[in-house]
Amino acid sequence: MTDRPVSLDAALAHLGYDRFRPGQREAVETLLERRRVLLVAPTGGGKSLCYQLPALLLPGTTLVVSPLIALMQDQVEGLTQRGVAATYLASTLDAAEIRERLARLARGEYRLVYVAPERLVSADFRARLRALACPLIAVDEAHCISEWGHDFRPEYLAIGALVRELAPAHVFACTATATPVVRDEIVVRLGLPADTPQLIRGFARPNLALRAVEVSGARERRELTDAVLDEALAGGGGAIVYAPTRRQADEEAVRLTAAGRRAVAYHAGLDAAVRAATQAAFMERRADIVCATNAFGMGIDRGDVRVVVHLGPPGSVEAYYQEVGRAGRDGADAIGLLCWSQQDLPLRRRLLERADEDVPPSPEVVAHKWNLFLELIRWAEGGSCRHDAILRYFGDEAETLAGCGRCDVCTTLEAAPVAGDATELARVLLSGVARIGGRFGLKQVVRLLCGESEDRLVRLGLTQVPTFGRLADRPQDWVQRALTRCVTAGWVDFAGDEHPVVRLSADGIAVMRGLAPARWLPPPAERPRAAGGGRRRERAPAHDEQALDAREQALFDRLRELRLRLASAEQVPAYVVAHDRTLRELARLQPSSVAMLELVPGLGPAKIERFGAAFLEVIAAA
Repeated sequence: MTDRPVSLDAALAHLGYDRFRPGQREAVETLLERRRVLLVAPTGGGKSLCYQLPALLLPGTTLVVSPLIALMQDQVEGLTQRGVAATYLASTLDAAEIRERLARLARGEYRLVYVAPERLVSADFRARLRALACPLIAVDEAHCISEWGHDFRPEYLAIGALVRELAPAHVFACTATATPVVRDEIVVRLGLPADTPQLIRGFARPNLALRAVEVSGARERRELTDAVLDEALAGGGGAIVYAPTRRQADEEAVRLTAAGRRAVAYHAGLDAAVRAATQAAFMERRADIVCATNAFGMGIDRGDVRVVVHLGPPGSVEAYYQEVGRAGRDGADAIGLLCWSQQDLPLRRRLLERADEDVPPSPEVVAHKWNLFLELIRWAEGGSCRHDAILRYFGDEAETLAGCGRCDVCTTLEAAPVAGDATELARVLLSGVARIGGRFGLKQVVRLLCGESEDRLVRLGLTQVPTFGRLADRPQDWVQRALTRCVTAGWVDFAGDEHPVVRLSADGIAVMRGLAPARWLPPPAERPRAAGGGRRRERAPAHDEQALDAREQALFDRLRELRLRLASAEQVPAYVVAHDRTLRELARLQPSSVAMLELVPGLGPAKIERFGAAFLEVIAAA
């Protein structure tokens, strides 16, 4: 190995850079000083430098855990070209090559070794690591260790045991997507101290014009896609169109090609050689548009992607922001368009409940993934700046923009707000769901509330109940959207497989009976459209979208510290103690008794008995 650099700047130059990006020096210095760091920064934000550079300064061989073989290969190749001894171990290598690399590893010839988390379960490999001088373990894509994250991978759970076993002097974890609850769980799962610095940097992407449109069908989706491609690609550049299924990716590529565009398809159902050729064509500008499933994107670093279109909603805010963040990496203006429809909710629920090889998923897993999806729909329906809502979701309050001025919410003229008491309106809507009694879907609730004498309603005597026709003065489309907001608020659930029916949740029953407040914003009188211009008007956000004031934010941070201590003490994931939404409501409502805790969403009797006294103590001291 070549001589080690003696300073940060020398190491930076060794890696081929003349300056740090914002936040990188702080992350490296914090790691060297505090020895433990969790860095959250968006894809393309330079996270890898923050562990590569310390690896040059520290004696021994740094271990990097990464789930992506392609990225391992790219990073090792880049380091090798700069004279840094690095390697990776992956299943794609033949046995002889792996033996050779392991022998060189044992001789201490590498500065960095990249491995997939699956390799950590091997007792032989762990024994080799124990014999190695390992000053730093770096965990890339660290959100995969969290069961509350959007991409949980069980093999990541072995990393915490490895950290305890090797007891390296330094541990660095990084990810592009992690909410506060996921960050806290990463710290707990890795066995790091509760005071481990958590650095959140660079989530704001004000060059992206984010838009979310509720579409009525395939035709509207096609029209919106064509219009945004014309708008975004007028000056050149590329586009990624994400489709929910492989078939839709193929069909969209055929449609766009027939329209004269240079479009290709990419998904896991294609031969590996075809996928490689498709990716190369896009990166070399021989194709302008990739129509893909979420299998496409990792490691793609084409800077001039001018638009990312989602033909349907992905599974979470994290997945969405990671995918849309592949637009505008060169800093120039770009657009993100998300299309969604009312049918996406029961469809997603049905997919989540589908058995895998005749083994049904656990109710906990379904509930977890359903809540992640609902967070995305809340965002799509939300009444505040798209950027600010995402930044608050990730806990990046420092970068909020007080309105980006570019997203559809900021640029679209808002229709007049619905008159009347929002709480009373919510109770009427929920009464309609209760009357249906788990027998039908949302459409029948709409007919009941709007006073449509449908045969099944007549047979069941539901045309005679007081709820029938209570919202006859509203358009059925508006009532449907209002009910969808009740779903995303957590008041209405779906049940069943082929024909999902609706029913009230426990929270919905409490709101309907007036035992809990209805914190929501009814939809505007007319559905907003995704538009590029228009003067900006302020829109009152829903209560759970509003930013916390300074005092509430300080209390939220103290409640997070408490959650981390409780989770560490009981050796449970952070989300078992409380979700972020629950902590935010605690910070807003500041309950002073057990009875008041019962009004906080997400706190049931078991959690109140287990953690309630600790919550009340922190709130009382605020």
